Amino acid sequence: MAVKLRLQRRGRKAAPFYHIVVADSRSPRDGKFIEKIGTYNPLTVPAAIELDRDRAAHWISVGAQPTDTVNAILRFKGVLYAKHLQKGVAKGAFDQAKADEMLAKWIEEKETRIEKQREETKDAKKKFVAKVDGTAKVKVKPVPPPVEVEAAPEEEAVAVEAEEAVAEAAAPVAEAVEAVAEEASPVAEAVEAVAEEPAPAAEAVEAVAEEAAPAAEEKTEE
Repeated sequence: MAVKLRLQRRGRKAAPFYHIVVADSRSPRDGKFIEKIGTYNPLTVPAAIELDRDRAAHWISVGAQPTDTVNAILRFKGVLYAKHLQKGVAKGAFDQAKADEMLAKWIEEKETRIEKQREETKDAKKKFVAKVDGTAKVKVKPVPPPVEVEAAPEEEAVAVEAEEAVAEAAAPVAEAVEAVAEEASPVAEAVEAVAEEPAPAAEAVEAVAEEAAPAAEEKTEE
């Protein structure tokens, strides 16, 4: 009986999904199978593959023949690399522990690359959806903040307070000036009185002059 590793189609129309199975080559594609060893979804980027490596390696070792697509999947998941390492162990190039270590390192690096590609695909999809929906970020020039007009009353209040403070500071000076003016008023009155006192003397001089006038006239007549 010829045994093959092949894909068995599942999923709805236009959305294929496959099972990786071990089946008799004479069985229909979607018919009876011996064992299911994994799944394959080609609609994702990268393709989503779940595979039992140990069972796949076992069936390869006993002579099962993979189809072209399944052969690519086995290479992608490292099953063929494990087979290659087993040949090196058989030839004595290295022991089984070294082969297992090399396989684990290869699988880790492969999974890291796949995860990186998956994240890049998600980011690209988000950017595409944002661009189509019109929600992509658009660079806009910064707008200056609006001028606050309500600050004027506060400025007026500050000016009024400043004027009141200046008036309060000038009040003692004005009071002092008024006090000095009040103290100087008696002095001004005394000066005025002194200025009025010489008036009687001037009047006496005028009377003497009038009395002397007739005598002068008499002398002139003689």
